[in-house]
Amino acid sequence: MKSIGSYPNLRMRRNRKADWSRRLVQENNLSTNDLVWPIFIAEGRNIKEPIKTMPGVYRHSLDKIEKLIESAIKIKIPMVALFPHTPLNKKNKNGTEALNKNNLVCKALSIIKKNYKNIGVMCDVALDPYTSHGHDGVLSKNYVDNDKTVKILVKQSLLLAEMGCDVIAPSDMMDGRIGEIRTALDKKGYQMVQILAYAVKYASNFYGPFRDAVGSQKLLKTDKKNYQMDFKNSKESLREVALDIKEGADFVMVKPGMPYLDIIKLIKDNFKIPVFAYQVSGEYSLIKNGIDKKILSEEAIYESLISFKRAGANAIVTYFADQIAKKLK
Repeated sequence: MKSIGSYPNLRMRRNRKADWSRRLVQENNLSTNDLVWPIFIAEGRNIKEPIKTMPGVYRHSLDKIEKLIESAIKIKIPMVALFPHTPLNKKNKNGTEALNKNNLVCKALSIIKKNYKNIGVMCDVALDPYTSHGHDGVLSKNYVDNDKTVKILVKQSLLLAEMGCDVIAPSDMMDGRIGEIRTALDKKGYQMVQILAYAVKYASNFYGPFRDAVGSQKLLKTDKKNYQMDFKNSKESLREVALDIKEGADFVMVKPGMPYLDIIKLIKDNFKIPVFAYQVSGEYSLIKNGIDKKILSEEAIYESLISFKRAGANAIVTYFADQIAKKLK
């Protein structure tokens, strides 16, 4: 390494002496363009139900959707992500409610796409909000059957595209599903529907509050380690991403976020594809519960989101999106 000078001729603090100087040399920044806002939806009317494990996050009934979308547009959030809290009586072992044109997500899509053209909508493709056992696919002898699940996910993707979904986001971690979904979408004329592949999704301990929010936590009797990635592995993520790119992914997701900043950087350094990060529910709750004063909370949120940008993320799915967007705006 070439010599870069030394003290006293070189003083690193000179560039930090004033706000204007610090702004001139900033390497990374955060804007509302970097944010995706997850929204939980529920049946009923006039519902804004707090999620106990995620302070400040709510389940909203469909009559609240328009107000939420208008808020997102006002604060310049480019995309929202919809997650349903499916009633228990509509869940079964095969997750057939995922294919119902009148399910919560389809109804929400109809409302949004009828009235708002200038905001993206992302929808997860997986069966865990709809299965009575809480897994992302159908079970065969207590093992998630990859190929049977993929067939259902393809049908779910086509339904979401038909209802107006902009970004199909398979979060299930089944092998081969990106290629099957891309082929089916193209064949049906949905060539411009994008696919955000949850290419690197770890079997993490940080998902608990989300599972509570969609109502799968108490149903899940076993872990998801036979299809989600082992958090002890990093190089495996390169193989997963390479496969999903080959199969037609437009962007890839790393989930969770902050414990996996090294993985975000690894993927960004090795592939020329937009990389998204998901600051998951457990991360949200740790930050939210761990900091009391509002001003410090906002600064800590901002710091956590900048860490994703520093690692190379193009966009961040975060439950802080609406709060931090208002501050950035």
